[in-house]
Amino acid sequence: MAIVQVKTSKHDNGMHVSIQRIDPTLPLPKYETAGAVGFDLVTRETTTIAAGAIGLVPGNVIVKVPEGYALLILPRSSLPRKKSLICPHSLGVIDGDYHGPKDEIFVQVKNISDQPVTVERGERIAQGLFVKVETAEWQEVDGHGAETRGGFGSTGSHV
Repeated sequence: MAIVQVKTSKHDNGMHVSIQRIDPTLPLPKYETAGAVGFDLVTRETTTIAAGAIGLVPGNVIVKVPEGYALLILPRSSLPRKKSLICPHSLGVIDGDYHGPKDEIFVQVKNISDQPVTVERGERIAQGLFVKVETAEWQEVDGHGAETRGGFGSTGSHV
């Protein structure tokens, strides 16, 4: 397994991110178009998910997320239509301290069909997106002043 420095942007001033491929014969993740904000992950091995089951598909990389960022793993928009797979947790969050030798990125998927679904080695089913984050410092209070909303779901109504 080799560690590679990869620019995460096509711009000269893009951030540099350390990435390690589990299988170096597969390509590094890449941004498919000049305007893409997410990079596509390539699956490391063929994986079959039984009907109605949840499975983990290996993404072939260990990424050291830069300080001040999180890496979000999101399904590609065509995944439900083309593969009958959804991500049951909506998105994955890769923290900055998840980059040890066994911390390969996996994509959790649920098969929503009534047949087994196979994801082939080298397929692109998910994408990664770096987002800037800050850590909160909590300031506990007794209240937040006058209530301006009616609670959960208060702004949604049918006309």
